[in-house]
Amino acid sequence: MAVTPTVARGAPGIEARWTSSAKSGVGTALSAKSPLWFTISHGILNEIYYPRLDSACTRDMGLVVTGPGGSFSEEKRGAVHAIEPFEDGVPGYRLTNTASNGAYRIEKRIVTDSKRPVLLQETSFTALKEPAADYRVYALLAPHLVNAGMGNTAWIGERKGQRILFATGRGVSLALASSLPWGACAAGYVGFSDDWQQLHDNGALDPSCQRAEDGNVALTGEIGFSAGKTIALLALGFGASPEEAADLALASLQQGFEPAAKAYVENWRKFQAGLEKLDRHAASGLNTYRASTAVLASHLSVTRPGAAVASLSIPWGFNKGDDDLGGYHLVWPRDLVETAGGFLAAGDARQALQILAYLRSIQQPDGHWPQNCWSDGTAYWPGIQMDECAFPLLLADALRRAGHLPRASLGDFLAMIESAAAYVVRNGPVTGEDRWEEDAGYSPFTLAVEIAALLAAADMLDVCDKHEPANYLREIADCWNDQVERWTYVTGAGLYAGEGVAGYYVRIAPPDDGGAASPKDGFVPIKNRPPADTDKPAEAIISPDALALVRFGLRAADDPRILNTVKAIDAILRSELPQGPLWYRYTGDGYGEHEDGAPFDGTGRGRPWPLLAGERAHYELAAGRKDKAAQLLETLERSAGVGGLLPEQVWDRPDLPDRELRLGAPSGSAMPLVWAHAEHIKLLRSLRDGAVFDMPPQGVARYIKRKMVSPFRIWRFNNKIRSIPAGKALRVELSAPGVVHWSSDKWLTVQDSKTVENAFGIHLVDLPVSRLQPGATIVFTFFWPEAMRWENVDFSVGIDQPNGQ
Repeated sequence: MAVTPTVARGAPGIEARWTSSAKSGVGTALSAKSPLWFTISHGILNEIYYPRLDSACTRDMGLVVTGPGGSFSEEKRGAVHAIEPFEDGVPGYRLTNTASNGAYRIEKRIVTDSKRPVLLQETSFTALKEPAADYRVYALLAPHLVNAGMGNTAWIGERKGQRILFATGRGVSLALASSLPWGACAAGYVGFSDDWQQLHDNGALDPSCQRAEDGNVALTGEIGFSAGKTIALLALGFGASPEEAADLALASLQQGFEPAAKAYVENWRKFQAGLEKLDRHAASGLNTYRASTAVLASHLSVTRPGAAVASLSIPWGFNKGDDDLGGYHLVWPRDLVETAGGFLAAGDARQALQILAYLRSIQQPDGHWPQNCWSDGTAYWPGIQMDECAFPLLLADALRRAGHLPRASLGDFLAMIESAAAYVVRNGPVTGEDRWEEDAGYSPFTLAVEIAALLAAADMLDVCDKHEPANYLREIADCWNDQVERWTYVTGAGLYAGEGVAGYYVRIAPPDDGGAASPKDGFVPIKNRPPADTDKPAEAIISPDALALVRFGLRAADDPRILNTVKAIDAILRSELPQGPLWYRYTGDGYGEHEDGAPFDGTGRGRPWPLLAGERAHYELAAGRKDKAAQLLETLERSAGVGGLLPEQVWDRPDLPDRELRLGAPSGSAMPLVWAHAEHIKLLRSLRDGAVFDMPPQGVARYIKRKMVSPFRIWRFNNKIRSIPAGKALRVELSAPGVVHWSSDKWLTVQDSKTVENAFGIHLVDLPVSRLQPGATIVFTFFWPEAMRWENVDFSVGIDQPNGQ
């Protein structure tokens, strides 16, 4: 009896969700003809990205096996999974999924076709208990085209005489073809009429469900395994139309798996052959260095050279839907510079230069970089983080110092350098958000990056014969460097007196306001915490971020203030785990699972970050303790998940098997974290060289060896300082021409000082007040000649003791 095809019931399906972020493999063909990136976890394919690495087009694709007695088994839940790369540094994968009850074994090989945007999965099925003829094997595909699970249409169709599983949405289509003829096929709505439901409940597909429109849809096809045909090649093609996607998939099927795999491996071998020999093998035999270099390269765009996303994953994706379009598959300028540093450490200066050129292309007109963005440069989140505005300057100078950006080429980046430096000096040192994207204020990490970047920019400007602006950048750097402790260092041990410390750097101090003697006396709102547990005194929050003052060359590793801070960090933030010690981001962090293992949902509890072990290792190396740095390298590597991928966070509590959380193993946050893999590569290079690879030399020479200090303090409308130490001049910086009308004796005598515009468009004047005694007060206002008006507000700056900062 013929069955009339119908649209499946249950439209539009349940609310769409993404999938686990605990990836065990990521890969791409390194080919411009194949703008396709794939991820793997739990023995199956997860998100596949096309035509850009920030455009996820699938949730997952796995197999379901039905068998004797109505048995039902989903390989991602009902099997034990093993994964291995084709070879060191080649992210083509062999997967072996063995049923937990011993009934079957599924073996896969996965690559992408270098000639076209098609993913190829060679699949074999072996029955281990009952005869193979008693089993049916189905491929289940969940289209989530262009970062959305809703609004997709799926159907069963034909192309060139072959049955194809199709889906389309938002201008992108996919087509799944098989080298063995499809058996029963169906399309349905997830949660109601999808094929998982049909197979689970009825043991068979409903042949009438041939189309599901405009919803959260799923596709299923029975793979035509038989006694003589135990290997099937599945080809998943992508294109602008269903016809294009199908034609590409069929072309790859006709070519076969072996030629595609050969080209894929050759591309990766060529990439790996050009890198530094920093190879290192884990106990499992995995080459951890080549795993990290493969992760970095797998996150690069081929359609927008130089772009790289933070992770091809969505943290706690199984709990997130279409309202989280970006996940971590976005470009963060900070992560991108760290990625470039990883490439540079691995010997791939060409790629680091390409990243710098990409950063130049997405720089905003006023000189800043967006908090994060799509690969085409379109901003995603609206924040501005000053470290991200400064990091590209450090990358440019690192390339220059390594001989990869000579003067002739430096000129190509001069406008970027000047614009970025101008933005930093105009808007720093306070940041709108710290590197954890949460709080505004004075962050030791951000300050370190800003100051080091200004010194680096000054050197580059000198090379280009721009000495006056170079000197100004150094003056600003000196002035900010002098005040790092005033802004962020707590003396008298504060809340950590019981830890045997005399003081410490806080995580972040809020911007200056009239209610606090200094920023560190204010309160900081802790994000990701319940409403009743947010604001904390700045002195109550510490972080390993302070070690950036050493990493970027501003403070010696044995500076007593650094040593005190390390004691406090280890007393409060160190977590002893099976792989070794790891650290939390800061006191009271809320970005992580809840105590019961429930996923982060806007609140939670931060877990240890393996990345911070890499940063601590670099500190230990800077302190001359290479053995401790090497031990932390092992800890970092032992924090990796299946396949050698490094997670953002690891679980720090007893095992919760039902939530797949094990002590010391990856949590549900992002994996892999490209930043962590870049840190791993830099640490390998640093240990080989015996010195911190990416430490800028300017701060070391200027502040640690020569101990340079600033002769003045700066007053601005966005940084209205209230006091300066005796012996310092007062520099006033304005955004427009002005006359400073001022007095140091309560207006008994008055002086007028006219500003002068510098190369960065800043109007400044130094008031000669260095001879005023402690207790004196400078009072001033402004006349604006262009507007011919007075400010009509008086401002004051007091004179402190000369040892004040």
